[in-house]
Amino acid sequence: MSYTHLEIIYDDFPIKYRLRDHPVVTKWIKRLQLAQKQYPIDDTKRFYGFGSYEDQVTDSLNKINSCIDTINNFEPIIDKKMTDINDQDTLNYLHHIFEVYHGVLDQQDHNFWKRSPKEVQTALADLNVLVHMCESVSRGANPRHVVTYYGLPKTETLALEDYKYFTSDIEFGTIYLNYVEIGKTLEDLTIDNDQYIGDDAFRPFRHYSADFNVKFYDYRQTDNDYAKIKNYYDKNLSFFESQGYPWGHPYLTSGQIPLADIEDPDIGRDRFKEYMLTTLEQKQKVTSVNLL
Repeated sequence: MSYTHLEIIYDDFPIKYRLRDHPVVTKWIKRLQLAQKQYPIDDTKRFYGFGSYEDQVTDSLNKINSCIDTINNFEPIIDKKMTDINDQDTLNYLHHIFEVYHGVLDQQDHNFWKRSPKEVQTALADLNVLVHMCESVSRGANPRHVVTYYGLPKTETLALEDYKYFTSDIEFGTIYLNYVEIGKTLEDLTIDNDQYIGDDAFRPFRHYSADFNVKFYDYRQTDNDYAKIKNYYDKNLSFFESQGYPWGHPYLTSGQIPLADIEDPDIGRDRFKEYMLTTLEQKQKVTSVNLL
């Protein structure tokens, strides 16, 4: 069956997104169909950037510190907590804790993970999500939401020719393929200035799944953004070359792959943006995701 749209119902509010016409969309649809046969959406309320900035800061700090407490109550492996939403160094440290004790993609083989009760395993997995939640708030609280199916094995990888569909520009109301690796891309390492990440946690955007995110803001990559990434690469040239990644390699590509675009009613782009943001402020639950 050929699909043209993805419908997302927010509480009782349906919105259609027109699917783009490129091969990655077809691959992603297959994973989405498989996920929906076996798994519910992990968190139907995974929205970012809505509400007052102050409330978002308070909520993010409370959640991540509560998560840390849950882990440490089982065994004290974390010796830092978040007191400042802009403390990127501590966020990098917490992300490193997640990588070490959770394990890389679909390989949860650390002894701590194996002997942890379910609630601690959940908290450790949530630590990754909450680190990115804090980063999202600290970097401007841009509105978006994420849909994931954690249980679906991450077995599929992008072909080299798929990387031409990446873009670093962000369009309001566009659906993007989610990064599902356990680690960080070159772009992430640059932005985070991460001093804790191990060599094995540099993970290019290779695997893909049914997971996606929807952005409700606009952004254009600047020459300065590009220069920062190139500068980080040059400073760590020996590492990247030892991994087989010369500058320009597809696995170093920045951005995400767009999958679908929101269909605007005939009321003007600015009015529609305001309408969507106002509506989603009150309807922060993904009731269903449907291919049409």
